[in-house]
Amino acid sequence: MEFAEKHKLDVKQDQAGNVLIRKAASVNFENRKSVCLQSHVDMVCEKNSSTKHDFDKDPIQAKIDDNWVKAEGTTLGADNGIGIAAQLAILENKEIKHGPVECLFTVDEEMGLKGAFNIQPRFFDSKVLINLDSEDEGELFIGSAGGINTIAKLRIKTKKIPKNQVSFQIVVTGLAGGHSGGDIDKGRGNSIKILNRFLWTAPKKLKIKLVKFEGGNLPNAIPREAYVIITIPKKNEKLLKEHLNQYIIAIKNELMITEPNLKIFLTSIKMPQQSFNKKSQSRLLNSLYACPDGIIAMSRTMKGLVETSTNLASVKLENKNDIKITTSQRSSLESSKNNIANAVRSVFNMVNARVEHVNGYPGWNPNMKSEILQITKKSYRKLFETNAKVKAIHAGLECGLFLDKYKDLDIISFGPTIKGAHSPDERVDIASTKKFWNLLLEVFKNIPEEKDQ
Repeated sequence: MEFAEKHKLDVKQDQAGNVLIRKAASVNFENRKSVCLQSHVDMVCEKNSSTKHDFDKDPIQAKIDDNWVKAEGTTLGADNGIGIAAQLAILENKEIKHGPVECLFTVDEEMGLKGAFNIQPRFFDSKVLINLDSEDEGELFIGSAGGINTIAKLRIKTKKIPKNQVSFQIVVTGLAGGHSGGDIDKGRGNSIKILNRFLWTAPKKLKIKLVKFEGGNLPNAIPREAYVIITIPKKNEKLLKEHLNQYIIAIKNELMITEPNLKIFLTSIKMPQQSFNKKSQSRLLNSLYACPDGIIAMSRTMKGLVETSTNLASVKLENKNDIKITTSQRSSLESSKNNIANAVRSVFNMVNARVEHVNGYPGWNPNMKSEILQITKKSYRKLFETNAKVKAIHAGLECGLFLDKYKDLDIISFGPTIKGAHSPDERVDIASTKKFWNLLLEVFKNIPEEKDQ
């Protein structure tokens, strides 16, 4: 809002917090179709456990590493800060030639696309929308998956820990994590699944008592870290270490290609007073083991596209009596999205958890006859003398929600190359950012005039 006022641009804000800034057309471009550029203003706040950083107060420590911009131990915010940067550059530059421009900045995309959900009809007027939230240069996106979160709350009962016990913390760390849509096909490890599998397969004679289970963070991030606190009879300490060492060898062998930095630590800690009772422990470990995770189906119509997936995202102690388990489902088919969400729900129903579906949003169906697609393809070919790839994405974009309110909207999405989104390894390629910018300017040059003018 301050930026618009400083540059004397027309601006408004809706009740959800979305901001729209309008800029008049350049001279001789007044009759061109109006174009809306769109990005979201929030980022995923992930950091390494060893990094001291308060996202509410501390600035991102950006740095250049070879051909990339990245951050020190945290997410960078290129998702979707790079789109915002492009919009602001268009708005403040007086030399760029373009027709009427609207720049839409949406809020809370990463927390369930809440800003896009609350967009009202006629908040913007353009019939063409360019979403700047894609992460692969040279690829033009014309479709995206719909999604929904399934949340289970499991009531936990505790009991006093008997005498002659020792207590340990087991930590899984070093995983790549990443975007639960864009990276779900990379074969990466899920810290919650890895840790739960160890506990579930541990010999009964170890007599493990679970005190705490925490892992993951946000629904749209593959969990990178998790830890448990357990107790065992003191006489079983050697057996625990032997079994854990055997498990570490096995799981590292399974994930040696996709997770070379996987680490599992066992640390002795102060003895707690309470542990889960036998039934609560069994319900949690069994449900986490049975919960689906990863790719469910590949697309039958677009080669290489994940059609349906689910992510076991986080396990948190919400209060001393409830474990909150958050999962996220995605699919390019609405029926398949609902099917996998119900499959996850059924797992937690069987252990009498309280389950709900939240933050559902529709997919974006591809339109190969799109005018803005043809313009962007020709612009890319002209600039770079090669053809861009036309694709759909398994991640959730806001485009489907815009189409719900604006039925005649013509949409495309493109951006620079961003790797490791939603993880501290997030980085944006510098050279691809220049290509992204040049493509955006070229598309503006080729926007046609309104047919009725």
